[in-house]
Amino acid sequence: MRLLLVEDDNHVAAALSAVLARHGFDVTHARSGEEALQALVPESDCFGVVLLDLGLPDQDGYEVCGKIRKRTSTPVIMVTARSDVRSRIHGLNLGADDYVVKPYDTGELLARIHAVSRRTSHEDTSSGIETELRLGPVHIELPTRRVSVDGAVIQLTRKEFDLLALLAQRPGVVFRREQIISEVWRTSWEGTGRTLEVHVASLRAKLRMPALIETVRGVGYRLVAPAG
Repeated sequence: MRLLLVEDDNHVAAALSAVLARHGFDVTHARSGEEALQALVPESDCFGVVLLDLGLPDQDGYEVCGKIRKRTSTPVIMVTARSDVRSRIHGLNLGADDYVVKPYDTGELLARIHAVSRRTSHEDTSSGIETELRLGPVHIELPTRRVSVDGAVIQLTRKEFDLLALLAQRPGVVFRREQIISEVWRTSWEGTGRTLEVHVASLRAKLRMPALIETVRGVGYRLVAPAG
């Protein structure tokens, strides 16, 4: 898999590139936001994953993330020193598919890269008969991956859509955390649990329906179908 590493620190980039190369990745190093954007021309999806450090010298990392998402559908994993949920939700809202918080374990990073690539490779498959789901004002179109609330289109990331679509298939049914992680992230890795919480929070905020997804303490989540 080709991977675009966006990192301004040459020493960090060299060490990380060596690790990624040992695990079979073909790494291209971009030292700035501008270099990254030049590597991601609109008509090209040659990279399997973009690993984006938010601390860039020329542009705000969040701004670069938003520009990347407008330019390509290639999955983006943010690398950030900010551990607060608000910052991570902001990145996900801009189109990032996942994140890792510094300092991170190399094994964690590799697991997240593989999880994102596995989910992306499977996103065009369809196992259900229904093509549309209507839950009150929420309309979910499965083939086009389009979500709207009261007719207004809501921009979701791949994983946010997959999570919402999974819960919406069976409103009122409690999905265990392990089941959601397996279905959406296609992994059993326990470290994905915190990512799940961030994506649920992001969905609630984007849809402006905090009561739509209910937390069942100690078990998981369920979708509460709204009236109307």
